Amino acid sequence: MYDYVIIGGGIVGLSTAYALIQKNPGAKVVVVEKEQELSAHQTGRNSGVIHSGVYYKPGSLKARMAIQGRDSMVEFCRTHDVPHEVCGKVLVATEPEELPRMEALYERVQQNRLNVQKITREELKEIEPHAAGLAGLKVPQTGIVNYKAVSEKLAELLREAGVEISLGSPVVDINEYNDEVVVDKGGQTLHSRYLINCAGLHSDRLVRMTGIHTELQIVPFRGEYFELKEEKKHLVKGLIYPIPNTAFPFLGVHLTKMMDGGVHAGPNAVLSLKREGYRKTDIHLKDLAEVLAFQGFWKMAGANMKEGMKEMVRSFHKQSFVKSLQRLVPEIEADDIIPTEAGVRAQAMLKDGRLVDDFHLIRGKRSIHVCNAPSPAATASLEIGKEIAQQIPDPLVAGIKVG
Repeated sequence: MYDYVIIGGGIVGLSTAYALIQKNPGAKVVVVEKEQELSAHQTGRNSGVIHSGVYYKPGSLKARMAIQGRDSMVEFCRTHDVPHEVCGKVLVATEPEELPRMEALYERVQQNRLNVQKITREELKEIEPHAAGLAGLKVPQTGIVNYKAVSEKLAELLREAGVEISLGSPVVDINEYNDEVVVDKGGQTLHSRYLINCAGLHSDRLVRMTGIHTELQIVPFRGEYFELKEEKKHLVKGLIYPIPNTAFPFLGVHLTKMMDGGVHAGPNAVLSLKREGYRKTDIHLKDLAEVLAFQGFWKMAGANMKEGMKEMVRSFHKQSFVKSLQRLVPEIEADDIIPTEAGVRAQAMLKDGRLVDDFHLIRGKRSIHVCNAPSPAATASLEIGKEIAQQIPDPLVAGIKVG
């Protein structure tokens, strides 16, 4: 009998195990991961940004956890010698119509009590000499890290604390009872006093396995990236973002300095035809059928048709992608970028077509399900873990005996 079974070996699952073992030393914990390695999907294909909480609705879980999570992540990296850099970023208004959006974003930033400064065109040039813009916002708290390295350090600490990590173990069934949860992971049965679902792209399916009804569904969006060639990396010093269009749920194409010295350009956001489909040719009939049968997808697609078509064009037409980059850094040419690894975002959607904007947790009798944790979940992962650990009843209450 385990005290806690955590499904999902990405950074949120590992951070949750870390928070639980700190809260309840000696608890019997197992992290179950279907792949042969940890952090193979969203965590391992993350852009590596330590977000500061600029974009998120004041009072939301995202805002609180991103702001606290940024500090927690930097402190964790410093304490455990995980390479990282607090390099700051700029958000750039390149067209006159973006200036009111920039002002609105600045007002939101003030509500979130972040140290963000307005900058002029001249001040932008001092920070990013090759960037173009009418004005911008400077966000000094933003940083970069390799989240796979963070996950590896978390896994090391967990194993030292006695936590089991079970790789290559896909979960095929879950039965939740009043006094325990029974997990079938391909022929092996686990009994646990509590279950935490951190399965990312498959989190909605695990919710349904437990018998919980939810109208929420995960719709996968692939984010495709390019990388600047070696001789062009000097064009970007840190992180350069556009002013986001609040009518569209994604941040737009941006330029990101990476821990390995590279500079990534992207992502766009297109529907993935497979939940773990990192190439345009990746198709999974069950995954695709679920999306096409989901009325929420069609409502969302209709409401965002114009922006969605722009994303599709950028996916298949490199020059269109380059034009988006040239709005930020005009010197970038098509020959300056080469394709690199894509990622897939697990985005929760409702039947009415609305995207679930905030982090979203669903409670069962003896389970908690993390059913919407896209960006900035990696930044906020340590705080998400703490939040989950706080929500789980004390081991001596509700009949849970630790150890």
